[in-house]
Parts: sequence; C-alpha cells; structure tokens
Amino acid sequence: MGRRGISRRKALTSALALGGVTAALAVQVVAERRRALPADRMRPPGALREGDFLDACVRCGLCVRACPFDTLHLAGLDAPLPVGTPFFVARATPCYMCEDIPCAAACPTGALALADIGAARMGLARLSAPERCFSYTGVAYCDSCFQACPIKGRAIRMQHGRTPRGGSFQPVVDASACTGCGKCENACILEGDAAITVAANHAARR
Repeated sequence: MGRRGISRRKALTSALALGGVTAALAVQVVAERRRALPADRMRPPGALREGDFLDACVRCGLCVRACPFDTLHLAGLDAPLPVGTPFFVARATPCYMCEDIPCAAACPTGALALADIGAARMGLARLSAPERCFSYTGVAYCDSCFQACPIKGRAIRMQHGRTPRGGSFQPVVDASACTGCGKCENACILEGDAAITVAANHAARR
C-alpha cells in the first residue's frame, strides 16, 4: 500500500475519532439539560434560564475569580451540576449582593447579565422547617434571618401573630422582592439545616 493509501486511512480514522468525540459531547450536553438540578445549588446573579445559561456559559471561571467573597465555585466531576459551571450554596456562603455585580461584569458571553443587583432572582426563600424556627415555635424570639436580609421589610418581615406551634412571630417572605441571595439561610442560628432556606430559581432569568 502506498503513502496515499496510508494517508487516506489516517484521515478516515481521524474523522471517525472526531465524530465519536462530537457524538459523546452531544450526548453529554443532552444529559446535562435533562439533569434535575438540586435546589440548594444556586447560579450567580444574572444567570439566564438554565438551558440558555448552559448554551452561553463557556465555563471559563472568570465569574468565580471576580467574586470578592469566595461565594462562587466551579462544579467538579462529582458535583450534581454540569462540570465547570459556577454555583454557590447559600447555607455555606451566600451572595453578598455587590452593587457593581463583578461576577456578571466579568462574564464574557452574557451568560450572566444583570444591571441592577436588586433585580436578581437567584432563588426564593421560604420558612421550610417552621417546626425548628425559634420564633415560630415560641422557644425564643429570633430574627436573625430578618436582620441578615439586605432588603428587610420588603423581601422578608417578621409577622406578628399566634402561630400553630405556639409562637408569636414568624418570618414571612415576599416572593416579588426576594432576590434569593441566601443571606437569611446563611444567618439562621440553628445547627445543621436552616429553618429558612432558599430554593434555586433555575427556570427563570435571574
């Protein structure tokens, strides 16, 4: 067999290999889109809807490097998120609502697009375990979640009134104002899981 035949065989082998890699990547992308995302893994402020976000995010990590509070992390191989995409866990470290939104400013593709941090909708807080909330059960008056909220009085307020568990106050969240920053969950004084938690808003633009 001459050099021309060997070159053709190499070219065919390379083409087949490239096709295999492309097919594998396509399968991975489809799997990423179908994967159920955990509610406690939040996208950075300004993230597009999840499908659009995955199309736009090049997984460069610039948003993570721009965050001054070590809030953002890149998903690893063992994470329940597409590898290399940015996220944060509110209970560990919330979004500190930087007015200049450095993470979005650093994004080169528009995967993060937000001009006003107050318009962020990263998720929605709710009193998910009222039976553990000190104020709700009447064990003690606690308003740590309220005090931590950057827009307290609007996104969250302490509502006075008898609760089913015997308390006199309870934190109430206004869904129209909550940014999903997670500061309330992070500030909850309970050991382990917080009484108030933020569920990620993967479906809508944030």
